[in-house]
Amino acid sequence: MSWKTGYRSIYYEGAPEPDDLVLPPKETALLVIDIQNTYLERPDRAKLPKAEQARYDAWTPFHQRMNRQVIPRTAELLKLCRAKGIECLLARIATHTLDGRERSLSQKMPGWNNLLLPKDQKPSQLVAELAPIGDEIVVTKTTDSALTGTNLRLILHNLGIRNVICAGIFTDQCVSSTVRSLADESYNVVVVEDCCAAGSDALHHKELAWGTPVWFSFQKSAALIIPGNNSADGQDGDPSCR
Repeated sequence: MSWKTGYRSIYYEGAPEPDDLVLPPKETALLVIDIQNTYLERPDRAKLPKAEQARYDAWTPFHQRMNRQVIPRTAELLKLCRAKGIECLLARIATHTLDGRERSLSQKMPGWNNLLLPKDQKPSQLVAELAPIGDEIVVTKTTDSALTGTNLRLILHNLGIRNVICAGIFTDQCVSSTVRSLADESYNVVVVEDCCAAGSDALHHKELAWGTPVWFSFQKSAALIIPGNNSADGQDGDPSCR
């Protein structure tokens, strides 16, 4: 599947194919969104009531995708971007207060989004495999978009960023909200499909078809060109970053 035509909704049928991507390292940032402990922790299924076991089973494909694909490939993407001199940023959803009183309304409504993740507690922390290195910036947000209520806009502006590569969860929620906010702010946005996940594969692929500005696969990333000689082997056009 070509990233140029693979996820086209009715709005873009017949539109010209986009040009090949060129992402100069000094103008490009990687943003990893919400891959936190709370979403990866699972109880002992055998100890759950039957009704909760059914919900546990429904979420098993998500956990398999995360552990087998999303986390390992995002770790590789971070490694690649660091080697290329691309700014790596991470975002997480957490509260500054213990009772979460400053959360947005969407995070207080009954249901799945009603998250209470105090910023200093383990559930709100980024998973160990994707922890920041050195002085990499972590943005803490209290709603879906990483640009809402944070200084991420100013950070990207001050860094001279024009292109943002996005990875993370959930494709149809915080990733989507962040991507749309970035596009509204006139950033070129790339979504790494196999470094993202939603609650189900169906939701994941529907969201990509409905509105993602640019999609590509890290595993099949021939469309992604990161020029420069900042890679570990010092070669321009290193196939590992294409």
